[in-house]
Amino acid sequence: MPDVTHAIAIVLAFTAAISIHEFSHAAAAYALGDSTAKHAGRLSLNPIRHLDPLGSLLLLIIVFTGAPGIGWGKPVPVQPWHLRGQRRGMAFVSAAGPASNVLLAVMTLSADSLLSAYDVPLPQWLETILSAIITVNISLAAFNFLPLPPLDGFALAIGILPQRAAMTLASVERYGPGILLLLVFAPSIIRIDLLSIVLKPLFSAVNAIVYLGATLVTYLLR
Repeated sequence: MPDVTHAIAIVLAFTAAISIHEFSHAAAAYALGDSTAKHAGRLSLNPIRHLDPLGSLLLLIIVFTGAPGIGWGKPVPVQPWHLRGQRRGMAFVSAAGPASNVLLAVMTLSADSLLSAYDVPLPQWLETILSAIITVNISLAAFNFLPLPPLDGFALAIGILPQRAAMTLASVERYGPGILLLLVFAPSIIRIDLLSIVLKPLFSAVNAIVYLGATLVTYLLR
């Protein structure tokens, strides 16, 4: 059984991360001319608008039991043909979600660094929550940058690759969910954590961007 304080911090961090992630998809789509998400009530930071009941339940089970699996939020409805730029527009909308998680991680780490620099004492529970927000947002961004459907990285890759390469990648869309499930549950099936292996370079890249960004923000604000 994990530490309860840490588990609660992870749940709170995931709630914040999913809310900003899905809101950013909706905001990007609206900015590019598609109001579908706005009409569906998704242009909001209210977590209730974005949390999926099953995805949230599975997250609680994972966090409090340590069982393998993933949690998720409600996908934001987007009509690509309504977007300016269509394929490129969809890439921008897809990138907005994980990019917002990177930004939230940078802002949280910057705030924590500034408080530490000015010797502002924080209670341990708050330090735990701030640390969880940073870690969860880095992890969520890295995970969503994977070019596998239904993750954001897939639509992003489709949007920025040359058309022929994009069409080739699109042809494997039907296999994406199965591949993703295999990656998630590989430790239980073949005793190899394939997801960690695949995510390691992405996690390292996002982590470096977050720490570089926070260092710059901290320097400018001190």
